[in-house]
Amino acid sequence: MNTIDSHSVQTTSKTTLIVGGTGKTGRRVAQGLEAKGIPVRIASRSSASSASSASSGSGAVKFDWEDESTWAPALRGVDAVYLTYFPDLCDPRAPEHIRAFSKKAVECGVTRIVLLSGRGEPQCWPSEKAVRESGAKFTILRCSWFNQNFNEGQLLDAVRSGEIAFPAGDCAEPFIDVDDIADVAVAALTDDAHSGKLYELTGPRLLTFAEAAEEMSRAAGRPIRYVPVSGEEYAKVLAEFFPPDQVKFLTDLFLFVLDGHNAHVSDGVERALGRKPRDFADFARKAAATGVWS
Repeated sequence: MNTIDSHSVQTTSKTTLIVGGTGKTGRRVAQGLEAKGIPVRIASRSSASSASSASSGSGAVKFDWEDESTWAPALRGVDAVYLTYFPDLCDPRAPEHIRAFSKKAVECGVTRIVLLSGRGEPQCWPSEKAVRESGAKFTILRCSWFNQNFNEGQLLDAVRSGEIAFPAGDCAEPFIDVDDIADVAVAALTDDAHSGKLYELTGPRLLTFAEAAEEMSRAAGRPIRYVPVSGEEYAKVLAEFFPPDQVKFLTDLFLFVLDGHNAHVSDGVERALGRKPRDFADFARKAAATGVWS
């Protein structure tokens, strides 16, 4: 088990900023912190600007990576930051943004940054380096493919249709539950024992996308199958929803992440929390019970 020195636990009641606070991990981190009585401020592109929220240390504020004028108001009175990047930390623009934001955060009084990163993605390393060199205490969370991409993300409609067409071939992935990511993030934001640590977060076992579809099919009580497609075929699907540069970025990212180099499990959840990560089958049963795949 992870033993904690009682003096290492953060006791401040200062606000924690959740950048991307309406996302899969962000909203769960916010809920976890609020359960501990820690004020949070949600920052996202969809949030309405609110000077009162920023001054009071709670609520939601507008935040845009492309508009630096939104950064300082979001950071006002903040002690810690849970940092995610849209659309993905692999984006070529991310390192410059993360470095500038981390510098601004420390100037504004932030003492702790927890960064959501990608596992097996060297494209993320410059952004990780920027956080490491910011002067704040830091924790890096390198995560595998999210379970919740199947019930909250881009693959939800495919699961509902009963056919998941995706360019993953027969690659195996240690799918991670975002509730585990959030639990680790909350621990890192509230406990000095995690400062300076890098955690690779995965689920407890490898599954191919076909095996994941079988798990979801059993849980939902109806056929759900995986259909491997080429990157070119999947790009045509994405082109219906995204501009050409975003289509290329997403397609190249999926093909890289799912080329087999990440086909191994890591012990980050157990190292951070002293327990095993949640299994994909448990996720599938829980998701199916909500009726989201009906």
